[in-house]
Amino acid sequence: MKNLRLAAVGTLIVLLLTSALAQKAAQHLLSSDELKNLVPAEFFFRGQKAPAQLRNATGFQTANGKVTIGALVDVSGYSTTIQQKYQGMLVTESKLNIGGSELAPGEYGFGFTADKFVVMNVASEDVLSVPHQRDAELKRAVPLKLVEDGAGYKLYAGKEWVSVKPE
Repeated sequence: MKNLRLAAVGTLIVLLLTSALAQKAAQHLLSSDELKNLVPAEFFFRGQKAPAQLRNATGFQTANGKVTIGALVDVSGYSTTIQQKYQGMLVTESKLNIGGSELAPGEYGFGFTADKFVVMNVASEDVLSVPHQRDAELKRAVPLKLVEDGAGYKLYAGKEWVSVKPE
């Protein structure tokens, strides 16, 4: 009788583990521990390396396991012209819809200018430019964060935001 119970419990455990492993990962915001493992210490952009700011990093994982991360970088070594629109790094393994425009997987620089959200390739050439929104009612603005918004996210830099949806 005791062996029968042990066998039943063992079978149940195996079934639960198999079921858990077979399920697809749910789309979710990345935790700080996940970001620590993913965000590079430095990001190459326009012929230089800039330190990434882990404290100002964010990201998400899609249901099929692909990751998108963004972080602010120290741009003090760059020219004023580049500093005006380059504030952070964006790395995505999946195609994104940003503010209604499509962005292919890859590594990019990004920034919020006076009226646009700009994404640039690593040579500092614009590949996407869309208007951003302002959330005047946001109580506590932070340098960079993602907030869930339906099937996508809002990428905030202070009170400015742009919609980001994985495709």
